Amino acid sequence: MAVYFDHRIEAPESSGLPFQLTWHSALPILAVASSSPTTGGNVDLYLQQGEYVESCHLERPYQPTVLRWHPTKPVLALGWENGEVVLLTHPAGDQTVLASTHAACITLLEWSSSGSRLVTGDQTGALAVWKVDARGRLQGNHLVKHEYNKPLTCCIFKPASPGDDVAMLARASVSGDESALDMFSWKGAPLKMGPQEGLAFYVSTADGKVHSVDEHCRTTLLLSVEGEIKKLLYLEKRGLLAVITDTLMLSQYTLGPEGGAQEVMKVKLSSKTGQNVDIVWTENGLLITATGEQVIRLWDLDGDDNYVLPLDETLGFERGEMMNCVSYCAGKEILAAGTSHGRIAMWKMVVPPGGSRGDTKVQWKLQTPTEIEGNVTELQWGSSLNLLVANNSNTVLILCEHVMSAHFSQQVAAVQLTPTQLSITQFTTGAHLALQSDIHIKGVCVTNDSVTVWSGKQVTVYELSGTVLRNTGSFPCDSHIVAVHLENLYTVEPNRVQIRTQQGTVKQLLNFSKSEGNPVLLSVCQSYLVVGTDTAHIQVFDLSRRDAKAHCSAKNLADQIANLGALRSVKCNANGSQVSILISQVNGRPDHKVYFYDVEMDTVTHFDFFVGRPSSGILQPEESQKHQFQGTELSSRCPVFQFWDESEPRLFVCETVPISSESLSASFLDAVDVLVVTLFCTQEHGLLLQDCYPKSSGLQALLALDVPYYYFSCKLLFRRGGVFLPEPGERDSGSAEITATTPAPPQQTQPSAAQFPHMVSRRALRDFVGLENCEKATRDAMLNFSFYLTIGDMDEAFKSIKLIKSKAVWENMARMCVKTRRLDVARVCLGNMGNARAAKALKEAEAEPEPEAQVAMLAIQLGMLEDAEKLYKCCQRYDLLNNFYQASGQWQQALETAENHDRIHLRTTYYNYAKYLESIGDKTLALTYYEHSDTHRVEVPRMLQDDTSSLEIYVNKMKDKNIYKWWAQYLESQSDMDSALRFYELAQDYLSLVRVHCYMGNIQKASEIANDTGDRAASYHLARHYEGHDDIKQAVHFYTRAQAYNNAIRLCKENGLDDQLMNLALLSNAEDMMEAACYYEEKGTHMDRAVALFHKAGYVSKALELAFATQQFSALQLIAEDLNEFSDPALLARCSDFFITHSQYEKAVELLVAAKKYHQALELCVTQSLTITEELAERMTVTDSKELSEDARKELLERIADCCMRQGNYHLATKKYTQAGNKPKAMRALLKSGDTEKIVFFANVCRQKELFIMAANYLQSLDWRKNPEILKTIIGFYTKGRAPDLLAGFYEACAQVEIDDYQNYEKALDALTEAVKCLSKAKDSSTGRQEVRLADLQHRVILIKKFVHARRLYMEDADEAVRLCEALLEEPELDPAVRIGDAFGFLVEHHCQQGNFQVAYRKLEELQKILPSQNIRYYVSQASLASLQKEMGVPMDRGDNSQAVKEEDEVEEDLNVS
Repeated sequence: MAVYFDHRIEAPESSGLPFQLTWHSALPILAVASSSPTTGGNVDLYLQQGEYVESCHLERPYQPTVLRWHPTKPVLALGWENGEVVLLTHPAGDQTVLASTHAACITLLEWSSSGSRLVTGDQTGALAVWKVDARGRLQGNHLVKHEYNKPLTCCIFKPASPGDDVAMLARASVSGDESALDMFSWKGAPLKMGPQEGLAFYVSTADGKVHSVDEHCRTTLLLSVEGEIKKLLYLEKRGLLAVITDTLMLSQYTLGPEGGAQEVMKVKLSSKTGQNVDIVWTENGLLITATGEQVIRLWDLDGDDNYVLPLDETLGFERGEMMNCVSYCAGKEILAAGTSHGRIAMWKMVVPPGGSRGDTKVQWKLQTPTEIEGNVTELQWGSSLNLLVANNSNTVLILCEHVMSAHFSQQVAAVQLTPTQLSITQFTTGAHLALQSDIHIKGVCVTNDSVTVWSGKQVTVYELSGTVLRNTGSFPCDSHIVAVHLENLYTVEPNRVQIRTQQGTVKQLLNFSKSEGNPVLLSVCQSYLVVGTDTAHIQVFDLSRRDAKAHCSAKNLADQIANLGALRSVKCNANGSQVSILISQVNGRPDHKVYFYDVEMDTVTHFDFFVGRPSSGILQPEESQKHQFQGTELSSRCPVFQFWDESEPRLFVCETVPISSESLSASFLDAVDVLVVTLFCTQEHGLLLQDCYPKSSGLQALLALDVPYYYFSCKLLFRRGGVFLPEPGERDSGSAEITATTPAPPQQTQPSAAQFPHMVSRRALRDFVGLENCEKATRDAMLNFSFYLTIGDMDEAFKSIKLIKSKAVWENMARMCVKTRRLDVARVCLGNMGNARAAKALKEAEAEPEPEAQVAMLAIQLGMLEDAEKLYKCCQRYDLLNNFYQASGQWQQALETAENHDRIHLRTTYYNYAKYLESIGDKTLALTYYEHSDTHRVEVPRMLQDDTSSLEIYVNKMKDKNIYKWWAQYLESQSDMDSALRFYELAQDYLSLVRVHCYMGNIQKASEIANDTGDRAASYHLARHYEGHDDIKQAVHFYTRAQAYNNAIRLCKENGLDDQLMNLALLSNAEDMMEAACYYEEKGTHMDRAVALFHKAGYVSKALELAFATQQFSALQLIAEDLNEFSDPALLARCSDFFITHSQYEKAVELLVAAKKYHQALELCVTQSLTITEELAERMTVTDSKELSEDARKELLERIADCCMRQGNYHLATKKYTQAGNKPKAMRALLKSGDTEKIVFFANVCRQKELFIMAANYLQSLDWRKNPEILKTIIGFYTKGRAPDLLAGFYEACAQVEIDDYQNYEKALDALTEAVKCLSKAKDSSTGRQEVRLADLQHRVILIKKFVHARRLYMEDADEAVRLCEALLEEPELDPAVRIGDAFGFLVEHHCQQGNFQVAYRKLEELQKILPSQNIRYYVSQASLASLQKEMGVPMDRGDNSQAVKEEDEVEEDLNVS
């Protein structure tokens, strides 16, 4: 809670009426322009508290028109109505008159953002730009002058584009970005460090034009609107220019890079006509106007939204009060408006959770108004101190915010109401006093017999004697803080504390060294004084003797606390053993810890509200961990106020706010969620959380803790004139007693106390609810009980309170058990209370698995409904929460819980709510919820049965079949048969229709209904009716329609209706079929029907027996189709013989297989050449070892496989051979199938040598030369089959293919080499034959190597290669290894290339002699043959002709043979 101290400016007598105000943006200097009809115009400067600056007085015989402060320097630009412009410097008062540029009234003065440019403009449209140096001094003449020929109205500078981010460039440079590194280099262009000053600006004229002036002072027309422009705004976030005209037409323009402007929005702002309009706007794009109405209008230019802020009469405003002016303070986030009745309305910006200051969720909370005199015509926030100046047409007042002082001690409380007024409450006597001081009160300190106030310049002491306040002393003192103990006052000055009498005489000095610093904080508790200094030292003094003595040496907290910036608050406990400290960090932010200094142990510990736990060095008993939900609430918080109990040294209390709100001023802590936290602090057990609860919204701040109460100051809701009203908050139990109001003493000129509210409220501690007026012994016992319970020592806790007999004490302890969740203690408490009902409910609640649910039941029994609700939500037992809401009559919450969390009980909740509504007589709403619960079909007729007219309307409205039926039954009971029939028909209740028609004798109509609808119940009822009247035919018909076939069969048997009997039996169940079949058998007629019914009923053996006995062969065939392996084997065999006799072999085989006579079935397949399908084969495959032995099973499988082989079904044969375990036969069957993929797969799966070899042999029969995969598989299979001799043979074949087909001796050599390796690994079992083969292979390898070597050598040494080749031709047995033709071809090619065609021809003839039957073209290239033919003149086709002749002869021979 805050007040605004108002300082009237000390204006000289010569000054006239003020009409224009302006604050410096950073310095607390106010410029005021005033006018006098005799002297002309004046401009004066004033300081923070209205002090007049004589050296800075300007007086002219004409009026000042515009005032503008330099943005950083104490330089004021003044424009006068004669065109003169003056620069006034504070505090020297130097005046610099600008060169005569303007000859008309100055209408425009504007500084650039850093003050290097000044723009001046006048009524004729002349505009000049001036350059100013860094000290605010004018540099030469104007830079440029433009003539617009119309009065200039507004000017704004365009913000500069942001510069380079130095930190980002530095990181990029370190990571190796050369371009970023170049930007830091001195060789490159200078680096732009942050945003530069914008020198371009926009200027508007009275004819609605806006001109753009760039950095070089070149002017261009930007846009034009209708009417005179009153305001220019630049929305930097969106890059928009907003223009407001004198008719309040708002236009927004986007600005292009080339300088053009395009309109994006145009809207008319609401206003009161004929009034001056005050317009301000915020950086978030919020436009605020005051137009002399009862509301302030706000337009969100970013979100295209608008709303109004009205005044509230409950806060002290009056009906019809108008707002004339408005001003916004971004630092405080406060919007201020001046009213016509001399009040200043202030709205505080409140951002709800999840919102931000730039969105539409921002809310404005109206504060208690500040009152000044007259009609407020002008308001302005200014300076870095966020001061507010107000002009009421007669004088100017400077308002400075001050947090309202409050203090409590020794059962006396004082709370500040206004800058000079206090409300004082004596809780021991119940008296309420009012104090009017003659100084601005900046602080107050009370004792049981005195009230001390100070202003920072003066201290005044009042004696409090009964209900009388008397001024006992007043003396000047510059101390900003004062403490009082008994008759002594404690004030501070540099490096010492002064102990004074009430008249100001210094009795004693408490000195501090230079290193210990200057005292800045004082606090007294009982007879101990704690002093905190600006160097973070603290010292405790004992005041119990005549002179103050040091209780401990000065402690430097900076050695113990890291990141300590400054002390915010220091307090000591009642015996001086502990000092609690709140600090600010080095960065200025409040620390989220409370530090505790133990004077005796000289140690510092802390409680961290960021995590909700004490420091790790302090033991935290396990029992105290029961405060889990409180610990959750305590996390992420920051302490703001702290106090020790005035008499109990262990008890400490503090107020905490969320971390996000820690920087808020104390005046606006009401906007956040505040928790009051109580701790026990002892040497043995450290810091223990005792209680934590949210502060009521009607309370302002914690004042003190004095068991059994917390004391709070109340928020001031209403203030008008001398009458005050606090906001309704928590009222203490003793507030009714504090009603005595005492008039002021005669010597005090003050309002009566009745005009002042009770500004202090008290709330009992959790343990003392109901014990507020207990004696000291009980109070001490309860404190000990609470302490021991907190540390978990239950024995000591019970010892503390065992002598207390009060039920209120035990009930209070039971309530505490809800907080601590100690159900064992709660049972004892309930026993001592004698509350059997609660004890029984708690016993029943133990069945719930969640401890929170059990505690919630205890809370319900103790009337702690809010705690019960929280506990149920905490354990997510929404079913119990739903029941709780229903039981407590909170039906809306119950419905919401059921709809969102407990949908399984949603209909039940609707039903219970409907029952409740019915009980209170709200039948209309009850009807709705009966429908929601889907019970309306029964409940609504029951509810409305006494109101038949309403019920009939409801029935017709709902059109529900069930309700129609209920209503029809009601009408039938009233003998209104016609109406009943009509509603039965609407309900489609055909049974009731038939029943009523039968009753009324309308049998024909009943028959039509039963036939048309086919309703079984209706048909059955009608059939019974016909049977009762001996109409058997109709009875059978309707029994059949009702599917009551047993009744129809019964009537048919009784009345000999054999033809209908068969059809009915087939429609009925097996039992009825059996009875009908027995009926036919006994009669001896229609035996085919008997067989069919026995078969249909499932009695197959009986059906077969009867079919064989009566020679029913067609029926027998039908029965056999239903036989399977589960049928009787004898029956199966008998049927199979029957089918064999009638040549139906396939059916016979199936029956033999079903009878498990597999060999006979197989024999029948072979003899009759029946195809064995895979299904049949599977049925003959026996898996159960009980039916056949393993050997017999394998034999059967092999026989099946043999049969499949004969039939050519190789895959099935493979499968059966495999199942029989004969894998070689399976492979042979698979080889016959030719399925290469399955052959490879089967070989890989079986992994047998023999199978690998078989598969490889098969694969050799394929075209493995063109398929490398097959080639790899063959090699792999021979390798896996461990057949190196076969693998060697395969390699040998590969080599021969390479030679014959491709003449690739290199690959052939590789293949033969592999063959030699494989053959050398093979075991010789053929009496040396393998050795001969190996030697032959090695010899071939040697020959091929020689030929390959010769071919490779040819490129290097052709002669040597030819020599080697000729030597190779002399080798015996050359041809198997190297074809002779290839060797001769090599030589022929060589001689042809050398031009030795004679030698080449001789070699060719020699080759033809050796190989007369072969074509030489296989060995010699076509080019070489052509060269030979050309050079030698001999045709080269003789070999071809002989070959052709040979081939023809062979053809003829073949033809002859054939």
